[in-house]
This record gives sequence, C-alpha cells and structure tokens, in this order.
Amino acid sequence: MVKPGRLYAYIDPWLQRWKPSSSGASYRPLLAAVDYGSQYDLSGSSDDNVLDYIDSSLVEKRLLRKLDFRVAFLVLVYIMNYMDRTNAAAARLRGYEEDLGMVGTQFNTLTSILYVGYLLTQAPSNMLLHRMKRPSLYLSSCMAIWGFLTIFMGAVQTYHAALILRFFIGFVEAAFFPGAVFLLSQWYKKNELGLRTALLACGASISNAFGALFASGILGCLDGTLGFTAWRWLFFVEGALTIVVAVSAGWILPDFPSTPSAWLLPDEQILAKQRMEEEVATKNEHKSEPGGDYSGLADALMDWRVWWVGAALSVMVSSMSFSIYFPTLAATMGYDATTSLLLCAPPWILGTSTSFVVARHSDVTGDRFWHIVGPLLVSISGFILAISTMDTTLRYISLFLMTQGPVAYVVALTWIMNTFSQSQSKRAAAIALINSMASSGVIVSSYFWPSSWGPSYVNSYLICILASIVSIAMLWVFRVHLSRCNEAAEAEEQSLGLPKGLRYLL
Repeated sequence: MVKPGRLYAYIDPWLQRWKPSSSGASYRPLLAAVDYGSQYDLSGSSDDNVLDYIDSSLVEKRLLRKLDFRVAFLVLVYIMNYMDRTNAAAARLRGYEEDLGMVGTQFNTLTSILYVGYLLTQAPSNMLLHRMKRPSLYLSSCMAIWGFLTIFMGAVQTYHAALILRFFIGFVEAAFFPGAVFLLSQWYKKNELGLRTALLACGASISNAFGALFASGILGCLDGTLGFTAWRWLFFVEGALTIVVAVSAGWILPDFPSTPSAWLLPDEQILAKQRMEEEVATKNEHKSEPGGDYSGLADALMDWRVWWVGAALSVMVSSMSFSIYFPTLAATMGYDATTSLLLCAPPWILGTSTSFVVARHSDVTGDRFWHIVGPLLVSISGFILAISTMDTTLRYISLFLMTQGPVAYVVALTWIMNTFSQSQSKRAAAIALINSMASSGVIVSSYFWPSSWGPSYVNSYLICILASIVSIAMLWVFRVHLSRCNEAAEAEEQSLGLPKGLRYLL
C-alpha cells in the first residue's frame, strides 16, 4: 500500500503544472463523486493537498478540453456570421451594384444598414439570453433565420428590397456575437478568457481569408448556372451552408454551467459552477432581488465606464472599417476579380495567427492595455505605407500590417469581460451595450470609403489613423482610472487589515 506522504512527494511536481491559478480553492464538493480511498490508503492522513490537487486539476483539465471543443464549433458559427455579413463586398466585384442599379453612396448605405439592426438588437438580446436556460437553442434559431434571409438576398431585384433584407439580417445576426462573448464569460476564468476570445474572434479573420477564397470559387464557377448570375449564387450557397451549421449548433453549443448538460459528468458540472462562483467579485451575485435582471441593465447604464469604453471601441472599430472593403482595396493593385479575392487570404491568415500569440501573452502577463496599443500601432504603420505609395508590392505589404488592427479588438473584448464582472446581469448588459456602441462605428465608417476616393483612398486611410490614435487615448484614460481603483483598494485593505480582494487587470 502506498504511503500518503510518499505519494504526495512523487506526484506534487507534476500536479503543480495543473494547479488552478485562481484563489487556491480546493473544489471540495467534488470529493463526494471521486473515491480515491479505494486506490490509496489515505486514512489518518492530514495531507489533504493530495486529494485537492488530484480533484481540481484532473477534472478541470477534462472540463476545459470538452469546453474548448464546443468553443471551436462556436468559431464555425462566427465564420458563417461574418461571411453572411461581408459577402456583399465580394459580390460587388461581379456586377452586384450594376444589376441592382446602385449609384453614388448607395452601396455604402447598403453596408451600413446591417449595423443599424445590430445597434437596435444587441442589448435587448443579451438581457433575454441571460434569462434563458438554453442559449444554444436561441443562438442556433437566430442563425437559421439569418441563413434564410441571406438566401432571399440572392433573389432580390431592386436596391430597396436588398436594403430591407440587409436591415433584417443585421437585426437577427446581432444576437450572436455579444451572446457568444457572454457565454464564454460564463464558463472561463479571467486568465483563460483572452485565448478563448481570440479563438472566437479569429472567426472574422478566417472568414475574411477563406471566405474570399470560397467566394472566388463560387463567382468563378457558377456564373450563369440555372440562369442565375454569379453574385446570386454567392448568397444562395452561403445562406444554405449557414442553415446546415445552425441545425448542428443546436446540439453542440454549450448552455450555461447552471443548466444540466448531457456532455458533462456530475463532477465536471459541479466544478464548472464553482469556478464561476470564484470569479464573481461580489458574494451576493446570485441572490435574487426584485427586478434583479433589470437592475443589472440599470447598473450598466449608470456606469460611465460602459459608455466611455463603448465610445472608445466605436472609434476603434471605425479605424478597422477597411476590413469591410478589403476585396476593393486588393483590387486597387490592378488584378482581376478572382485574383483580388485570392490575394485577400494571406494577410488575414497572418492576422489570425498573431491574435492567438498576442491574446495568450496578454493572459500570461495579465496586461491588456499595451497588448491593445501594439497591434493598433502596427495597423497605423500599414495605413501610412498605403498612403505613401501606389507600388503594388508595398501596398500589398500594407494590407498585412493593417490586419493586425483587429487583434487589438480581441484583447479589448477580454478586458471588458474582466472589468465588468461584478454580476452576471451587469456583465451581459455591459457586453451588449458596448458591442452596440462599437457597431455604431461601422455605420458611420461605411462612408469612409467612397469610390470617388479610390484607388489611393488617401483620405480614408487618414481617417483610420486618426480614429486609431483617439481610441488609444481613450483607453489610456480608462487604464488610469482602473489603476487608481486598484491603489485605493490596496490602501483600504492595508489600513483595515483585510485580505487582498479584487484587482482590475490593466
């Protein structure tokens, strides 16, 4: 029979790698579900760390592995979301504007109207999602609806019909991204969120990269099939694929930890709940109050930081508006439509890779602000390079630099979830409100890229540079505020002899 002390000495170095890094909780409720006494003679031992380490680390590792698989499918949903959001830019290269008789800035209006729906729906949708037991069914249903609307986009005959459909697509799509971000925040701890948020947000970069390749194949091969032009087939095929993914999403996407899940073992379910309880800043988080859900919304509306960060992200998103017109910018290098779409892929592949590295490093170091500033500065250098020359090679290099900007948005989203974590209802409301305000930046910035400013788009790039600088300045003010809050909390703890409490990540 193995002696407890010798067992601990043997496994402790290995288990230290997996020991949870949060408040050091032992997850003792799980001990009832695991009988280690049948394997080792631990009677009379005061060495409870053996049980604690085995219990928390091995179950937690298994839980995260299952969760990450479902988050990977969440990425696929976001890829379809972003493809349906940006397919108009690819269709533009194959007669979309001409067939619907668009003139002047009508295409820009068609682009921006989608985000009006986002602005109206995101906050109410997240508050509704917070009250649900099965968010997987809600999100997958919304996805199926926007898939059908995308198919109808391929059948429109007039500009105004397309405008109405685009509005309703945005109205339904708005439920997904803030809902997915809130769902992540209900499963992962703050030192795990950065990488998982990057995994989710990389769906946009993957969509920009491989969506362009996918679109080039459809536009090049299906033109004239069954009497439909190529751009109509683009909407038909992408809408149908969205519906197929939506049906699968209802079975695969996770619900909240408090909802019994067939894919989790009992000990994993208990651990998932306790992990989140430890992340809550206030101990009264789950106590019921009259109108508790609405009080979370009221708290978010009354918190000036929500409005400040929302405005900062709105300006940041404006600086990234080039991503909506990426095929157009690639076409300024003088290649045909198919080649231009193929050239869109490599810059976004690099952006996707960078987002994982930056997000992971941000989690490890606990720093958010400088991991936002770095990618934005690289993006600014890309804008400056694009302004300074019309050389084909240098302009293509500038596209690689620009795609680093969205990496900053990934880290900023994680920072938001870390900061507004006092209660589930406030977190849901804050995420939705800030995303809604960020969407307003897209509504305005859709007009930053009129055809009359091409092919150099100098004015467009100058606006993006200014927007990037303003967003950095606003987030610096936010960082200073959080730093002072940390200093005040530390001073109060020292004067009252209290243990160390919540600290905001900077």
